[in-house]
Amino acid sequence: MNAKQKKTLTRIFLSFILIVFFHFLPVTGWLRFGLYLVPYLIVGYDILIKAFHGLKNKQPFDESLLMSIATLGAIALAIYSKSGDYVEAIAVMLLYQLGEFFQSYAVGRSRKSISQLMDIAPDYANIKNDQGDLIQVDPEEVQVGTEIYIKPGEKIPIDGQVLEGKSSLDTAALTGESLPQDVGVGSQVFSGAINLNGLLRVKTTKEFGESTASKVMELIEDASSRKSKSENFISKFARIYTPVVVVAALILAILPPIVLKVSGNPSHWDDWIYRALTFLIISCPCALVISIPLSFFAGIGGASKKGILIKGSNYLETLSEVSEIVFDKTGTLTKGSFTVTAIHPQELKEEDLLHLAAHVERYSTHPIADSLRKAYPNEDDDCQVEDINEMAGHGITAKVNGHLAYVGNTKLMDHFSIPWKACDYVGTTLHVARDGRYQGHIVIADIIKQNAKAAIKALKAEGIEKTLILTGDNEEVAKDVADQLSVDGYYSQLLPQDKVSKLEEELQSLKGTKKRLAFVGDGINDAPVLTRADVGIAMGAMGSDAAIEAADVILMDDDPFKIALAIKISKKCLKIVKQNTYASIGIKVFVLILGALGYASMWAAIFADVGVTVLAVLNAIRCMFEKSEDPSKYI
Repeated sequence: MNAKQKKTLTRIFLSFILIVFFHFLPVTGWLRFGLYLVPYLIVGYDILIKAFHGLKNKQPFDESLLMSIATLGAIALAIYSKSGDYVEAIAVMLLYQLGEFFQSYAVGRSRKSISQLMDIAPDYANIKNDQGDLIQVDPEEVQVGTEIYIKPGEKIPIDGQVLEGKSSLDTAALTGESLPQDVGVGSQVFSGAINLNGLLRVKTTKEFGESTASKVMELIEDASSRKSKSENFISKFARIYTPVVVVAALILAILPPIVLKVSGNPSHWDDWIYRALTFLIISCPCALVISIPLSFFAGIGGASKKGILIKGSNYLETLSEVSEIVFDKTGTLTKGSFTVTAIHPQELKEEDLLHLAAHVERYSTHPIADSLRKAYPNEDDDCQVEDINEMAGHGITAKVNGHLAYVGNTKLMDHFSIPWKACDYVGTTLHVARDGRYQGHIVIADIIKQNAKAAIKALKAEGIEKTLILTGDNEEVAKDVADQLSVDGYYSQLLPQDKVSKLEEELQSLKGTKKRLAFVGDGINDAPVLTRADVGIAMGAMGSDAAIEAADVILMDDDPFKIALAIKISKKCLKIVKQNTYASIGIKVFVLILGALGYASMWAAIFADVGVTVLAVLNAIRCMFEKSEDPSKYI
């Protein structure tokens, strides 16, 4: 509870005590009025000031003006009727302030939760001075290429690469995952992660302003400026609705008594004025104006907690309308890195075949060579590798321990007239020969991500009608991935501009409907398609500026299963928005009619205003909480 909230609560309590005390005092007339004016001003002075400033700035039509008119009018009626009953008017202001307190507290709690979640900005960076001592400096002063030191328990201040040390990192604030990430020499580390154990020496690769933590914080701050259709409607509705209500209240106070008098049925003016004042209190649009933006704010916060960053409530709303999802393949549904998936020896043993191929590819920079080195890391042995010759588009030849070895595709085998055997496995086949004799082949492929299959099933469970894959890979690879994941279709051998064209075709098929299309890519080479889709979703965006710039929804880790969670959160948020809208308007209309007919007192008006607002706010905060499902449920 902040200082302002404590002050409000104190004022409410003091006013209540004074009302109870004055109730038992045997005073009447103007003295009674003066006494009751004290608790009224204590609890309501700020509302009266807001109403005055609104009139002064020619922006009068808000709940402060409505509440001021209603309570001052009720006091005037008490003076006019000489009843001296000021309790109802003061109680209305008191309960209104109590409702405002609960709203402020609820909003504060949700904002605090999000600010704690996104509290990833480091306060300092450790560098060594000329004497070799560690000193703390402002991260904004650290240049690219500077060596910084991260102690156990400290936040990583700037993105960089580990030069020395090994540790485990808590990346929950970035990815939403509680499982620590192990890092060592050569690992990339991102600002905002917490070093759990071990001293790390890191060379910075970005400036502080361009680091992951800064980008994420900037993204969250900008999210509130992108309003949804629902929020824009409520804003326009409130601007039109409030003056209409004030005019309606004036008509209710003046017209019926005049009509009744002309018709020969005189009526008490104070009765109709009381109804008009009650009408004003009921009509305050607090529930809608507060709860709708809060619902989207809480939804964005709840998604952030799971490592899903949504750039604005407009994208959260659009995400709930998605019926078709188009995926890039490499780096999205597959890991995006080559891996040895099969070894088929002819004469040599499996390990010896892999050993020979890894030595021949030892000095190559091709990704395929990297996958061989990972599969056989023990290259530091007594083998002598010399006379390496790389033939572009064919492969590599080299002498290994005096034997001429060949590693490459069928073109290489044909070039040296070496008979080879075909392979039915999907992927890139590396044929291996030694001294002109065929030794077997190794299959290298981009493997499917662990949760990709579960992700497609989860999306179907969330009501996604169609899933597609767009890829630059060949037909065979695209079909194999599509079949394994049970997607509805695929397009292969596409250039970047072809992907945009195919996406345009899918968008055209949805034209004229309320259905929306989302594209999921890695955010680096898919920027044109991410931008063109109704919703662009970037995968594995830690450290990727392109993803943050191009996408509307960003998954901070590499898990496609979280796409379904993002859609679930968006649908829940929109469902709560509709609940609050219908309930708020429905209850208000009902009580407004009762008030106009004289069946609702100011106490009922308070429920229709403050009570409904508090309930709507509490309902909105549910958007922050959505349980993550276990992917194994869909396998």
